[in-house]
Amino acid sequence: MKKRLPIVLALLIVIFAIAGCSGKNEGEVKTPEPPGHTGDSAISETKLKEVTLKIMIPGDRPSDMDLVIAEAEKRMKDTINVKLDVVFVPWSDLAQKTQVTLASGENIDLIFDAPWLHINQMIANGFYEPLDDLLAQYGQTVLDKRPQQMWDYNKYGGKIMAVPLGLSYMSGNSYMVRKDIREKLGVPPIKTYDDLIAFAYKVKEQEKDIIPMTAGSYTYSFVGHHALNDYETHVRPTHALGNSLMLYYKNNDGKVYNLLEDREPIGTWLANTHKWFKDGLIFKDILTTKDFHQPISAGKVAIVTNGAFGIGDSLKNTIKNNVPGGELETVTFFNPEKGANFTNFKQWNFLAVPKVSKNKERAIMFLNWANEKENYDLLSYGIEGKHWEAAGEDKLKSLDTSGYSAFGYVWLWNPVDERTVVGGDPKNDELDAVLRDADMFTTDILAGFEFDSTPVQNEVSQYNTVDGQYYNALFNGVIDPEETLKKFEAEAGPALQKIQQELQKQIDEFLAAKAK
Repeated sequence: MKKRLPIVLALLIVIFAIAGCSGKNEGEVKTPEPPGHTGDSAISETKLKEVTLKIMIPGDRPSDMDLVIAEAEKRMKDTINVKLDVVFVPWSDLAQKTQVTLASGENIDLIFDAPWLHINQMIANGFYEPLDDLLAQYGQTVLDKRPQQMWDYNKYGGKIMAVPLGLSYMSGNSYMVRKDIREKLGVPPIKTYDDLIAFAYKVKEQEKDIIPMTAGSYTYSFVGHHALNDYETHVRPTHALGNSLMLYYKNNDGKVYNLLEDREPIGTWLANTHKWFKDGLIFKDILTTKDFHQPISAGKVAIVTNGAFGIGDSLKNTIKNNVPGGELETVTFFNPEKGANFTNFKQWNFLAVPKVSKNKERAIMFLNWANEKENYDLLSYGIEGKHWEAAGEDKLKSLDTSGYSAFGYVWLWNPVDERTVVGGDPKNDELDAVLRDADMFTTDILAGFEFDSTPVQNEVSQYNTVDGQYYNALFNGVIDPEETLKKFEAEAGPALQKIQQELQKQIDEFLAAKAK
């Protein structure tokens, strides 16, 4: 067959070589098959020129990152021939750092983004490369390792603009609680939100050296986190402003609500949270803490919001080292009944290829390589035998999480290869199984909808400036809600209203088209 290929086509096959090694063919580099041809006739070997991929992701660099990178580069040397320059950005600096990096035109090959960060704005401003053709040619494994719903409902303008990083159709959520303190104070296991707040007040009264509560920003703020388990009105953020609830959806009715005009139920949550702050339940330095889990791991706090049902081994070990006898547990108000939760199948985290990248093809080839099981294990969990050991095909036992803790959710996650930790709480495993079953959810009326922010770019920019001044302080109870909402109205009210109107217009058009 090869002898019959035209010379030009043969040359093209060599030029557009891709990484397709697996199983007994490991070490080979395969080329894409030309139209009308299948099988080995389209395979050739070539030595790719070494390139260094610059990858920007959030978090802290693990102390053993260099060991893992060295092993990865060794494995890639004879195939896709990639070196890795992985840049870690603190979570607190993520929005500004990534936005400045993209705007400056700095050469980045892969970058983390998310709907709760600024992926909609970055796509609207043309910073990211469409990936449909690149994935079809160089990323078949990336495609295969994610279910079709994950691709269908995570497109922008009908195109794949970033690789979705997810395992489920909704994020788990809970509150980490100091179990040792709860038991010391004679408080029974916490079952309700009222129980949680009552425990916080008891900590305030009886544990003078412990701060009752702290939280993070946006989704992980006190009010944002409370909304995750709002089963009465199903309040949730819109497509326009990330995880801000200044505009919000509720009741799955296809309407956009403006907090400046429609206060409830969020207004009540804001008032309650502000009361807790005034009563001394909330960490006074909540707005300046870069890692909102750090105070509880240091033994200073009794309750903190958490974006999962369980607690990682690293955090468990840290508190044991910092606090003799310290022990954490999680409390969740998630309802696992069928149909209780809504999903639009949208993933929270994505990895994009910036248009400025000079190595777009190799970036996708790297992701394809990284989504092969043994390579996924390496980059997700570290060196086998040093940082972790396998327990069957889908579980692991952690060995040294201080050197390399799992952070695949910012650059690798796929639902096929992800392992769970042996010895986890069976109750949490059951809840996680609910999250991964699409049939357990009510489909959001706006599933598949994407907001084009182009008509209101200036208003979004104006809103974001005001948001940065007030939002997290407001949604964590630090400042008075009535006074702050008046400031929002004065400084961003018209912009917010225009965004609301544009979003509603596009939603109405989407629903009308869907009804035809």
